[in-house]
Amino acid sequence: MAHPPRTDASVAKQLFLGEILEENLFPYPRIRERDREMLGAINDAVDAFLGDKAADLRRYDREGEQPADFIQALREMGLFGLIIPEEFGGMELSNGAYARVLGQTSSHDSSVSLTIGAHSSIGMKGLLLFGSDEQKQRYLPRLASGELIAAFCLTEAGAGSDSAAIRTRAVRNDDGSWTLDGEKIYITNGGIAGFYTVFARTDTAEGKITAFIVDADLPGVSRGPHEDKMGIRASSTTTVAFSGVRVPPENVLGPVGKGFKVAMSILNSGRTGLGGGAVGGMRNLIRLSTAQANGREQFGKPIAEFGLVRAKIAQMAIDCFAAESTVWMVAGLIDGGHSDYSVEAAISKVFASEAIQRCAHEALQIAGGNGFMREFPYEQVTRDSRILSIFEGTNEILRLYIALSGLKVAGASLGELQAAVGKIFNDPIKGFGVLGGYTGRRVREATGYGIDRIGFELPGTLRRPAATLEQYASELSRAGDRLLRRHGKAVTDMQYHQQRLADVAIDLFVGLCVLSRAASLVAGNHREAEDAVRIARVFARQARRRMARNLRALERNDDLQMEKLAASTLARGSYPFDVA
Repeated sequence: MAHPPRTDASVAKQLFLGEILEENLFPYPRIRERDREMLGAINDAVDAFLGDKAADLRRYDREGEQPADFIQALREMGLFGLIIPEEFGGMELSNGAYARVLGQTSSHDSSVSLTIGAHSSIGMKGLLLFGSDEQKQRYLPRLASGELIAAFCLTEAGAGSDSAAIRTRAVRNDDGSWTLDGEKIYITNGGIAGFYTVFARTDTAEGKITAFIVDADLPGVSRGPHEDKMGIRASSTTTVAFSGVRVPPENVLGPVGKGFKVAMSILNSGRTGLGGGAVGGMRNLIRLSTAQANGREQFGKPIAEFGLVRAKIAQMAIDCFAAESTVWMVAGLIDGGHSDYSVEAAISKVFASEAIQRCAHEALQIAGGNGFMREFPYEQVTRDSRILSIFEGTNEILRLYIALSGLKVAGASLGELQAAVGKIFNDPIKGFGVLGGYTGRRVREATGYGIDRIGFELPGTLRRPAATLEQYASELSRAGDRLLRRHGKAVTDMQYHQQRLADVAIDLFVGLCVLSRAASLVAGNHREAEDAVRIARVFARQARRRMARNLRALERNDDLQMEKLAASTLARGSYPFDVA
């Protein structure tokens, strides 16, 4: 009998306990019918509009700016109102449908996706999540029409991933208004936005950081010139400065002092847009690469017949399917009302952002010399995709977040064990109950008998990859348990080990998403189900090798030598060797 989804539980965090929440993963989520119908029309319009603008889009990249008439065309297509409720003039797309639209725009140009995505995913997302009814009535209709374009102002020169270190300040005045001073950097849409979500230090009794809605036309708001970037050059990126800006009290976004929670909620819920864009870019790269491989001849035959080229094409398909499966699974969790999805969102961002960079690298390689030339699209995609592992949380920071979030859950389990031991003499039934549950899990993991199995009915062709994921969920739990017992709180400073645990968790969650989607395609007799099964089986084998390597490295590694080498290189400030 199928169990209802546990909307209050995180699939990824439970993996650190060796548990697979199959009720949250199977069957694979579907986009609601209303969105499916709208997507066809929206994506056709996107293709019709951007498909004829390839030369223009390349020129915008060279010039480093999208012209005003192009931005106006995006407004007229309704692309700034994708996720805004219908009552305010938007389309009210689900997270899954929204990610699919950004995938379509990204198949043409990443800067277009960034202009739209920075507006919806983060720029005005805080208003949707935390805004008062009055704030929504005041701003959402103009944000839906694109009259106002939104930007997210968090990063500062001394506060990138460390958002707690922000120096922009807001001081509360006697009349309840706030005076805002400071500067934000690398603000996407900074030069074209009329609506800023700004985070400032307030150091009030309620908390240290507060979020504000700041209108661009307020006195004291200014923005710098367009930044000259490596990639996504056509999108607007500027500094935004605030000098004595008077912000009315009704423009506080969310509770005073709770800005950190607001910022993290925005970033977590916005990562499906970034992942959707990455998937769209990969789809386009696969299309380009297959055409190149089939059309280019060497030694009297198409290069598509050479094994090493075929291996690249196959791996690109695996990475794209895996990233797509994960992004849409996370979107399905959000749309399904799940409350704890931050680790899953982080995993989807890390995996998708790195997958497209691998894909871009291989596509350029398949194109050979043409790939290095600016007249072909490969070099721009390579430049554009590089930012994805940096913004909305660097992948290094997100790996630490994934690992520490999982270890926190595992640590709580250990804490329950310790408490149970102390309670045995006072309350034997309750004490032995907790102890018994913990001990049972340890015995299952030690013997392999009773490991958490996926009970969802899978086709026989998918049982082997399922068994791999079941086994390594147990291995992850054991590894986390050993680290916590051995190092205690010191594990929070062991970043090498945190990365290894995070990479195991990433492979497990992505693998489960691939498995669920492949099972759904088989059940639906999809014409490509056979290839989906192949992908699931190959991904599981590749993941097994990576996971085994990462878990072995928790015991046998070169961490100490790496630390010593880093210390000497940093102290020296240069490379000391020469053949002379």
